[in-house]
Amino acid sequence: MKLTDTEVRHVAQLARLRLNDSQIHEMADTMSSILTYMETLNQVDTSQISPTSYVMNIDTAYRADEARPSFSVDDALANAPDRVGSFYRVPKIIE
Repeated sequence: MKLTDTEVRHVAQLARLRLNDSQIHEMADTMSSILTYMETLNQVDTSQISPTSYVMNIDTAYRADEARPSFSVDDALANAPDRVGSFYRVPKIIE
């Protein structure tokens, strides 16, 4: 599938890209080859393949939720540039 320069300019505009004429021609060739490859992939028979979320079988990676000791407030705020009591102080951004 060969893309026209007009189509590439439209896609570039949607992506907020500024491309010069030589880049437009280069992108037209590149995008056309990608779409041609996708057409080839669309011809592959996948009717016997069940949909999956992952390529490989993955068992649940969750660990048991157990209460554990945490940082103290002083340790957690040790590298804070500015603090008030047990809180971070950040610049005011809303008036």
